[in-house]
Amino acid sequence: MAENKTKPTTQSVPTTQSVPEFLETVEHPVRRADAWTLLDLMSEATGEQAVMWGPSMVGFGSYHYRYASGREGDALAVGFAPRKTNLALYGLTVAPGAADLLATLGKHKTGAACLYITKLADVDLIVLTELVRIGYRHMATVEHRP
Repeated sequence: MAENKTKPTTQSVPTTQSVPEFLETVEHPVRRADAWTLLDLMSEATGEQAVMWGPSMVGFGSYHYRYASGREGDALAVGFAPRKTNLALYGLTVAPGAADLLATLGKHKTGAACLYITKLADVDLIVLTELVRIGYRHMATVEHRP
């Protein structure tokens, strides 16, 4: 069975860049500043230290998943990736109560399991912090069986 490509930096080589080093490479100045804000917000909301997952994802905590096929692995509980066009946030859309919070968040889009924000100035940071708290609590405390 194939091994997961995205792992915490401590488990994967050659991904050796630290979180601060990675954030300094973000070209877009607003996206870079927002990434630093997300680093602080997610660290405080989860109580976890940020870890690089692969070359471009910053994660906080982890969870274990197991598919019906038998494939299983670990993934970041919550996290983010500063992309060229937006900030992709992971683990914030599936917890009980997330839909109600998303309705009050501000300007955003959602994908299958991601929340996309163009800039943090477009959203309510108090609501985002609560999404991180409940997302982390949900993802980190339940074994997931998609």
